[in-house]
Amino acid sequence: MAMKYQTFFWDFDGTLFDTYPGMVASFMAALQQQRVSELELDEVAIYEVMRRHSLGTAIRQFSAEFGINADRLERDYRAIEATHVTDAQPFDGVIDLLTQLKANGGQHFLLTHRDKSAIERLENVGIKKLFTDIITSEQPFPRKPDPASLNALVQRHHVSLKMAIMIGDRNLDVEAGHHAGMAGGLFDPGRLIDSQLSRPEIDVTNVSGLAAALLAD
Repeated sequence: MAMKYQTFFWDFDGTLFDTYPGMVASFMAALQQQRVSELELDEVAIYEVMRRHSLGTAIRQFSAEFGINADRLERDYRAIEATHVTDAQPFDGVIDLLTQLKANGGQHFLLTHRDKSAIERLENVGIKKLFTDIITSEQPFPRKPDPASLNALVQRHHVSLKMAIMIGDRNLDVEAGHHAGMAGGLFDPGRLIDSQLSRPEIDVTNVSGLAAALLAD
């Protein structure tokens, strides 16, 4: 089956794996460790800041809002979240989609701001073998939307930019793809992202929509 895209660069959190519930729960627990009352916490607001912006933005915003130390909040969050990520699962349909794309001649890469825990989750659910190469936060690249990490993978594996796409749940993923000279796909459950800011070639809200777009010829 001929596909428009043959090389797929994937984000991890909120794209392949449904990690946000654990991330939000960990963030709320970290705030409570800093003596923030549970009654003051807004789970939806925390999730939306993480999705629309980043974890770093959430740490800065809520540490300022509650008058607590940002470094301590981040330290506590990361310690708690490390236990939650081990339970994170791929979105329904993701494994089948990755498998089908590869069976059709596609090639997968992972590009994430997360550490080696992302690789461990891929291994634990049996899909690491589907990925040709992986870049995590432990490698010395600037964060997306800077395309340096994408460029490195493109050069290392002689990727055709015309047949490549970067897929993630935030505008910065799409922008990283565009900066590298390839297409961008936005996976946006709940329609929280203003896609007009990044103008993705693919803009979907669920895995079935993603499959329809990526498997089309």
